[in-house]
Amino acid sequence: NPLGRVAEIIILDQFSRQFFRGKAKAFAFDGMALVLAQELVATGDDKTLTIDQRSFAYMPYMHSESLKIHDEAVKLFGSLNVEATLEFEIAHRDVIVRFGRFPKRNEALGRISTKEEKAYMEERGDSFF
Repeated sequence: NPLGRVAEIIILDQFSRQFFRGKAKAFAFDGMALVLAQELVATGDDKTLTIDQRSFAYMPYMHSESLKIHDEAVKLFGSLNVEATLEFEIAHRDVIVRFGRFPKRNEALGRISTKEEKAYMEERGDSFF
């Protein structure tokens, strides 16, 4: 059922981020969470959920490093009519447009940061993205 699907998404998308913060494992279930979210949207079952439930269901889109997925996310979060949530998604998308990835993940994923990414991370401080 749709609510059970949201529970699965939260476990895969949110718990791993909290339990394994700063490690590659934090992102290990992103792909699976995104597939579940996409299935929820494809069937239209997301429309049966509350706005808060849909916000959590759409989080895997926000956490993706794919610009195409972020373009979909802007539409999904926009459909919630919650300005702050949409603005947060747009801010995530802007990082992907600028860098093609989330620089804050570089260390955990063993990626080398560019000078521009390092400057961005210093500027952003302790932000999540």
